[in-house]
Amino acid sequence: MKNLKTTARSTVAMRRWGPPGIVTFAAMVAFAALGPANAAKQTRQVAEQVAQREAGEPIMAIVSIKSQQVTFYDAEGWILRAPVSTGTTGRETPAGVFAIVEKDRDHRSTMYDDAWMPHMQRITWNGIALHGGPLPGYAASHGCVRMPFGFAENLFDKTNIGMRVIISPNDAAPADFSHPSLFVPKREAIAAVPSRADKLSYEADEATRASDEAKKAAAAAAKEAASLPASLRKLEQQKTRADAELAFAEKTLANAKTDQARAKAEELKQKAAAKAADATTQLDAAKAAAQPKRDAVAATKEAAKVAATKKADAVKAATDAKLALEPVSVYISRATQKLYVRRNTHKPAPDGGGEVFDTSIEVPVTIRNPDQPLGTHIFTAMARNDTGLRWSVVTIDSGDDAKNALDRITIPQDVWDRIGPTALPRSSIIISDEPLSAETNYRTEFVAVLSHQPQGGFITRKPTAPPMDVASDDGWDNGGNGFGFFYQQRDPYVQPANPRRQRGQYQYFQSTQPMQRSWW
Repeated sequence: MKNLKTTARSTVAMRRWGPPGIVTFAAMVAFAALGPANAAKQTRQVAEQVAQREAGEPIMAIVSIKSQQVTFYDAEGWILRAPVSTGTTGRETPAGVFAIVEKDRDHRSTMYDDAWMPHMQRITWNGIALHGGPLPGYAASHGCVRMPFGFAENLFDKTNIGMRVIISPNDAAPADFSHPSLFVPKREAIAAVPSRADKLSYEADEATRASDEAKKAAAAAAKEAASLPASLRKLEQQKTRADAELAFAEKTLANAKTDQARAKAEELKQKAAAKAADATTQLDAAKAAAQPKRDAVAATKEAAKVAATKKADAVKAATDAKLALEPVSVYISRATQKLYVRRNTHKPAPDGGGEVFDTSIEVPVTIRNPDQPLGTHIFTAMARNDTGLRWSVVTIDSGDDAKNALDRITIPQDVWDRIGPTALPRSSIIISDEPLSAETNYRTEFVAVLSHQPQGGFITRKPTAPPMDVASDDGWDNGGNGFGFFYQQRDPYVQPANPRRQRGQYQYFQSTQPMQRSWW
């Protein structure tokens, strides 16, 4: 057993540093052990490869279902490549656009009998992930993308939440691309971001304090005025009784037959009149004193409302300024005729697992010839260059070609003006015929699957629970930091699945609430 472990470690070392295209000794032994029955399937499995250069931070991973291979890319090209095992027939790994949403070094499946999924990197919350696992040389998983154990371990610390994962039905690779519609950042805008973020953060703190004080003042005024209705009701009842006693005394006086009776009735009337006058005086005085208190309640309530609005605007502006320091992702759907913008806030999700993504921009777009397919194209800012950003494109679904697809879309200029000047490397623009999957929520970037490809491993999983509604205007972290607006109930619509493979349907994301539009 000791010799076997030593051999395994040596094999991992060869995989990491061996020359591209060389099949490891362990892979050849495994191939021979399969026997003739599985030899044909095994011949498609590629060897692990490492680029012979210093690798940068991974920007994207592309999984080829056809070749059963995953390739990771940095700004200069591919850096790591390995065989994989995707979903088997009936539980196919969905082809589409994803991003890493959670990482777990020693994950145990809650869906498949506590199965060990080491170095798990989740790409949907319903259970699709990249992880270490056995590789028979062909598609054999329940929908996940299995990678070699050593490869998954070596990769784990190199990736980050939000890294793009593209699953293609065929072989695909990024190609250099340029187009006037792509983001063109401005150095002065990027340079101004830190100071602007600090300034707006200070203003947000001040607005939060003012809002808290206004809320306290409104609560105190409301508390002071809370006893007014009962007090006034008591005085009104006293006046009603006094008036009744006076009326009775007047009637008694009118009916008196003797001088003695009239004298007694007159005395009763004078006492009743004095009592009624006193009750009227008390009630009038209480009403006069109550009005300023009522006015104070109305004024402080309105002031608190105005302060809360200013706080929300200030916090949103501060949040946007901070998010300008993050890569921005844009998704344009022909199915919904909408454009969506997302950035990772790096705030931990309050209900556990993953991080919160900003979802505050969703606007209509105009697509020329909207009945004609666009295809699915992922444009990625790979690095800075002299003109701003160097872009690549990956096409995973044929429709129109990438240039024509981008030409056909009219993007609202105000949105581009908001996000373009501060766009950073790793920013992306995705154009697709597909709507966003229902798996897209506040804890994901964009999740979209190709509806005409098999998706058994996606559809058979239980959908992610929808996001919670906002509980209060203070958000979820007790600091009033403005992230409460991520909790927006989603209203899913039906998107048809592949009729060749599945009998069911899955749903896609569509907001039922108007999105916030404020930016800088």
